[in-house]
Amino acid sequence: MPYLTNDDLPKKVKDHLPAHAQDIYRAAFNHAWEQYKSTKNRRDPSESQEQVAHKVAWTAVETKYKKGSGGNWEAI
Repeated sequence: MPYLTNDDLPKKVKDHLPAHAQDIYRAAFNHAWEQYKSTKNRRDPSESQEQVAHKVAWTAVETKYKKGSGGNWEAI
């Protein structure tokens, strides 16, 4: 289920990430959703397509943002 807009993202993503980080998350999720459609493309075939896409999306965000001391995500 790719996300068309940032408004479609899960609540925990929308509530915690700044707008630019949400853009990164959505783009990475959508790309991973397509890339890991087949279980053959996943490291762990027991993980669902959605689980893998969320992991990829969080990893993409973490390349540009870090969680600050107050729990807010900040640009690196």
